[in-house]
Amino acid sequence: MSSGDGSPVDHLHYRQLGQTDLHVSIIGFGASPLGDVFEVIDQEEGKRAVHMAVDEGINFFDVSPYYGRTLAEERLGAALQGRRHKVILGTKCGRYGASKFDFSAERIAVGVDESLIRLRTDYVDLLQVHDLEFGDLQQIVDETIPAMRRLQTQGKARYIGITGYPLAALQQVASALPVDVILSYCHYNLLADDLETTLAPFASTRGIGLINASPLHMGVLTEQGAPKWHPAPPEIHEAARRAADFCRSQGLDISQIALRFCFEYPRVATTLVGMSTQSQVKNSLSALRQPIDPAITQQVRSILAPVLNRTWPSGRPENSTPTALASLRSSQPIASAD
Repeated sequence: MSSGDGSPVDHLHYRQLGQTDLHVSIIGFGASPLGDVFEVIDQEEGKRAVHMAVDEGINFFDVSPYYGRTLAEERLGAALQGRRHKVILGTKCGRYGASKFDFSAERIAVGVDESLIRLRTDYVDLLQVHDLEFGDLQQIVDETIPAMRRLQTQGKARYIGITGYPLAALQQVASALPVDVILSYCHYNLLADDLETTLAPFASTRGIGLINASPLHMGVLTEQGAPKWHPAPPEIHEAARRAADFCRSQGLDISQIALRFCFEYPRVATTLVGMSTQSQVKNSLSALRQPIDPAITQQVRSILAPVLNRTWPSGRPENSTPTALASLRSSQPIASAD
């Protein structure tokens, strides 16, 4: 395999995803931008970005029917025609709109069939509950995950997982019923590292694969800053602007430092980076291949230290209540599939 300029790809590494037989590139292709989630994209450029990523050795692609109201799945499926066998493909279920959730067994089964049509494949390597904190966690344990396991036995999904923002909710659901993979976002990057002290040790002892998402804290750790809808409190944005100013004074882009920081974290198998252009693919690869002076990274972390691990509410309030989380039980535990 070679890079775009003909030189060999010698810095793109792969890690095993938990106890699965999937070995994923440490850069994962987050396909939500293909659905015009952040801005309207050039569809052909999006396809070229997917092709470049595959050619460069990026083999894990993550999408959801929620992104662009199925548009991201449709575009990714089209772009992967003829290349599906080269990639590890994950999609999600349960979330279908900004406030449209349905974690029932019936909807999960129907939704996966719809996703497979859009993705132009007969199976996904990873099927994940999307943003579980917006649902009834007991239903997810009793109904959603067992339904996903049935899809697994039918060959429609090789492995199953859960995704969300609150770490405690992710851990409690995975404690109540085994899952193969957990995807966490905004909990390991320059602005947050609580994944290291909470979910990572838990996943390690259970053999659960970990996926890290939002290395740029959903746009905060960029030159242009976060979109207006970002839920983080103002002090996070202010600290990030100071850190970006410092990086600029050193002739660096804060996003490159932020990406490199995540790529070096060994306790996750892959870090998802949202991409829809060839330049974004190149930037991600550049962050991986070009070391950053540790002193620079440390200075950036010092600037951001006062707001480290500041979180925001997400999902149903009861899903952040320790008593409610502790009461989660599975009436019929289902063992993880081989």
